[in-house]
Amino acid sequence: MSEDAESESAVREVTVRAEGHEHVAAEHGSTFEVTSDDWLTPAGNCILAVEADTTPADVPRSFVAACRSPEATITAEFAAADATETVTGSGHPDLTFEGDRSMVGRTSDYVDERTVMVEADRAAADFDRRLVTALERGAPLTVTLRVEP
Repeated sequence: MSEDAESESAVREVTVRAEGHEHVAAEHGSTFEVTSDDWLTPAGNCILAVEADTTPADVPRSFVAACRSPEATITAEFAAADATETVTGSGHPDLTFEGDRSMVGRTSDYVDERTVMVEADRAAADFDRRLVTALERGAPLTVTLRVEP
């Protein structure tokens, strides 16, 4: 396959479905997280939803490759009930998307296997409280991750 054909077939969008939980507080000031775990304690104040059907390790490698560009812009759109929130962040050469439990967006440039974006323009504490309330009441959440070169 030619390089042009391969880049045309690159995945630029990933959809994650998860569930709200009674302990969603969304109070963390520098991260947000969606986990595949089916439980949440009050200490998990960056976690927005549980039982995610996709983890970083599940994301197509072409999406990961696009996210590894320092010029990449990554957006995450969160939708639950009648509320939405969009977070914009950056890619980073060290993004691996190897985490098999949770995906984390960070306002810093720290990267680990769970990180899906750095330099995010908001963290859990900044999310619209209508969205947080819906998630605390157990609403289903759809997260759409998009990457642009």
